[in-house]
Amino acid sequence: MENDHEGFISNFKAELVILSPGRINFIGEHTDYNNGFVLPTAIDKKIIFSFRKNNTDSQCNVYSQTYKKKIQFDLNTLKPSNEEWENYILGVMNELSKLTDKIRGFDCIVKSELPIGAGISSSAALECGLAYGLNELFDLELPKITLVELSQRAEHNYVGTKCGIMDQFASVMSEDHKVILLDCKTQEYRLIDGNFDPYKILLLNTNVSHNLAESEYNTRRAECEEAVAMISESYDKVKSLRDVTKSMLDEFKEKLSPLHYERASYVIEENDRVLQASESLEKGDLQRFGKLMYASHNGLQHQYEVSCKELDFLVDFSKDKTEIVGSRMMGGGFGGCTINLIHKDYINEYVDLVTKAYKEQFDIELTSFITVPSQGTSIQE
Repeated sequence: MENDHEGFISNFKAELVILSPGRINFIGEHTDYNNGFVLPTAIDKKIIFSFRKNNTDSQCNVYSQTYKKKIQFDLNTLKPSNEEWENYILGVMNELSKLTDKIRGFDCIVKSELPIGAGISSSAALECGLAYGLNELFDLELPKITLVELSQRAEHNYVGTKCGIMDQFASVMSEDHKVILLDCKTQEYRLIDGNFDPYKILLLNTNVSHNLAESEYNTRRAECEEAVAMISESYDKVKSLRDVTKSMLDEFKEKLSPLHYERASYVIEENDRVLQASESLEKGDLQRFGKLMYASHNGLQHQYEVSCKELDFLVDFSKDKTEIVGSRMMGGGFGGCTINLIHKDYINEYVDLVTKAYKEQFDIELTSFITVPSQGTSIQE
């Protein structure tokens, strides 16, 4: 089988190469599926897709260089797989099949620069890159926002994660040196200059992925919906936590369980932090921006309860360092990365310090990289 893969790769002549980036999110975690605000951008690490038509009607081959595995499928008999990574591919194909009948047989090689489980949305990059590439290869003429939405539906329907729109939106719609203020309720967005000088964006990867991550993600979503259901009995305009004010929530403090109250409080406060953070960034007030990042982590740790001891250790370790203005966990939680705004002259010293401390505490190797706000999914020229 390995020889079969080698033959497939060595004889491959791409007609089209697509670059689909991972994403970071400065603030606004778990707000997207609550119709709230987020502040993400794509990064300079990508998944690279090489495409060619294979002159069949419906036979498709996608080879993952990350997993060293090939998935073969027929466009006429799409169904979910038992292999999770395959469902990101098959889910996109299923959603595309509902929108167009123009796709024919194709081959694709997928090569990823994104660490899996780091919370930088390798899944959205995979979905969006495939959709974007097929849109170009077969001249489907689907607008970018349609590619974003169908990629999100693929994750809901084939993978089973009821994610919000942020990851796919950031992966496709980002621009170089910009940060996106996105309203997940209306999909209206504004690009803000991502000028963090003299600070850099440092990601510290815990290299842990607690198996709670996916089940708890859907649980948090359900908890928020349960709070909304109770509040909407009295306020019929309330369709999501986006429509709930803090004073409105406080009216229900005795009726809601403490858990539901804390979950809802976090989301309402986090939405407010995103708006304050975007304002701070526009004014160049990075000290205030960083304080809001710390406040976000505090809420994720104590109110939303999606952090873990490794993430908390890294955020706490940064707090007394004047060269770091902000730090928080990023992504779904229970592992993955912290995102840190750190003075460019302090990076090497700090990475050495924190790597050693983390190893002593958990006996796990920390990995790190610097990243910059980058272009969304695009054709490689």
